[in-house]
Amino acid sequence: MRHRDQAPEVQDVRNAAAEGTARRLVLLRHAKSAWPDGVPDHDRPLGPRGLRDAPAAGRLLARSFDVPDLVLCSPARRARETWDLAAAELDRTPPVRHDPRLYGADARDLLDVVREVSPEVGTLLLVGHNPGLEDLVLLVAGAAVGDALERVRTKFPTSAVAVLSRQGAWSDLEPGSALLTDLAVPRG
Repeated sequence: MRHRDQAPEVQDVRNAAAEGTARRLVLLRHAKSAWPDGVPDHDRPLGPRGLRDAPAAGRLLARSFDVPDLVLCSPARRARETWDLAAAELDRTPPVRHDPRLYGADARDLLDVVREVSPEVGTLLLVGHNPGLEDLVLLVAGAAVGDALERVRTKFPTSAVAVLSRQGAWSDLEPGSALLTDLAVPRG
């Protein structure tokens, strides 16, 4: 039963979750990186703040969500380090693929990657970069709970975690077809 102040899209996602047809897309922007002289962008490590924030992101994931069924992670060093530190906070480590298409990808490229995911995957976690992740949220979120969408439009900072829910197969993910259910920026 829907409460008066609850958007229909929220109720649709909750119904889908109860029926087992809901998909959850979790986006984790890499933690704050360092900028060492002479180090190529792809090889930049996490900075001191990133080393603190990445485990905090893992603790948020551990207490707020089921362990993802699959993790797709950019092969860039800062993204891999973010995932390694976050994953250490989980009860179990899900399968992870380091997909070179995530490095430097725009929203449409990321959408194409997500559409290839097996229908057996209920919760997918992408670990990557801006502006691609922020733009992907803005592309696929047709609605949001509370002010989450406006907050993404304002800023999607390092270590940000966005959660999008929808019904149907990943291959059917279209612009505006998901509900942005949560946005958090864990700090360590």
